[in-house]
Amino acid sequence: MKWQSAIGFALLALALGGSWLGAQDQKAVVILAGQLFDGKSDRLLSNQVIVIRGDRIAEVGPAGTITIPAGAQEIDLRMATVLPGLIEAHNHMFKIGDHPGAGADASVPLVIQPGTPFSTPYATLLASVNARLDLESGFTTARDLSSGGTADVDLRNAINEGIIPGPRMLVATEGLRGSIAGPRYFHLVDSPYEGRKQVRIQLKNGADFIKIYAAGIRANPDLGYGAPTMTPEEEHAIVDEAHRQGVRVACTAHAGVAVRQSIQAGCDSLELVTDIDAESIRMVVEKGIFMTFGLTITKIQAKSQNFPMAELSKASFQRALKAGVKIAFSVNATGAHGKQAGPYHGEEAVEFATMVEYGMTPLQAIRSATSVGAENIGWKDRVGSIEKGKFADFIAASGNPANDVTELERVKFVMKGGQIVRNDLTGSRSNLGRR
Repeated sequence: MKWQSAIGFALLALALGGSWLGAQDQKAVVILAGQLFDGKSDRLLSNQVIVIRGDRIAEVGPAGTITIPAGAQEIDLRMATVLPGLIEAHNHMFKIGDHPGAGADASVPLVIQPGTPFSTPYATLLASVNARLDLESGFTTARDLSSGGTADVDLRNAINEGIIPGPRMLVATEGLRGSIAGPRYFHLVDSPYEGRKQVRIQLKNGADFIKIYAAGIRANPDLGYGAPTMTPEEEHAIVDEAHRQGVRVACTAHAGVAVRQSIQAGCDSLELVTDIDAESIRMVVEKGIFMTFGLTITKIQAKSQNFPMAELSKASFQRALKAGVKIAFSVNATGAHGKQAGPYHGEEAVEFATMVEYGMTPLQAIRSATSVGAENIGWKDRVGSIEKGKFADFIAASGNPANDVTELERVKFVMKGGQIVRNDLTGSRSNLGRR
């Protein structure tokens, strides 16, 4: 199986103690692109040249206008379409699907929680597999919305240090929930004071942003998925403290009252929205709040679990799209272990087809995972578009994703930070675990 092979590579890299990128000199690398999507515009550009020095883009422009440095390594992708590396806004590297022991939290089955049969070290090994699969499928940046502990910090750091392969990661450590409802692996907040305290603790532990589990049906069955898990005062205190500390806040607010409360609290993004009314959408647009949906997973759950929110999610997505909401690409994928509860890690690109099916153009869908995705996570100066000074993160498809967005399910080339992760177009791959 794919995940078994991947975990073998992860263990090999750890055993060797070597950087998966290997020792590399700083000579220029040049990509010759037949077609290029820069991540921001409404069209593809033909016959483009990208010059890379180190891990950054040094120059980009039409062939004939860019001087190719002497001795540069050339990568000929003139038969392909080159795009920025993709960004996943709502990732759970530690999520493995339904499994014995998940209990009441089977709907959000992360492995680091009481009552599961997995230790934190074993869970982290599984997460390293998910990270590798995501990277090789073209997702060079991922925002992880809580592992239930601080193992996500170690995973992020191991990737950054070149010990194991994976996307650039932003992590939330422990998510925050109200005292009535929410996944038990999130930290309980039962007062505004505790909310501010927990923001500081999570940031001290290495969090890049704050995650709030703002809605849950168990908080008030009469309000369903729109029931807030905490008071307005508690949620506002968390958001205010996070913003005082200079970090963003992602709020899982599925519907109804919880959505409105998260908007009023000042959350930067509403996560996995399933039902949002016109007035709330107006407020979202006015405040510049981002939204994520996870449309494919609701379709899968609708078929397998009679999940009631799939059609509501589709309608909400279409209303938000029409209103001009900034929609960021999100999958909420299931890891490669246990039965399927949604798209697997390494297969997140199936979401693009659902977004197009529900009304986006292919380039709108791609922008949700490039320039819009970068703005959502606060990294628009680093990733999300092919521009001078940004990280040299690229993917390539043999076809034209602007015509057929499913080409992104068959990515043939991945580069992260100027280093080739995979190149099925010419046959070269990364030197995983070797110096």
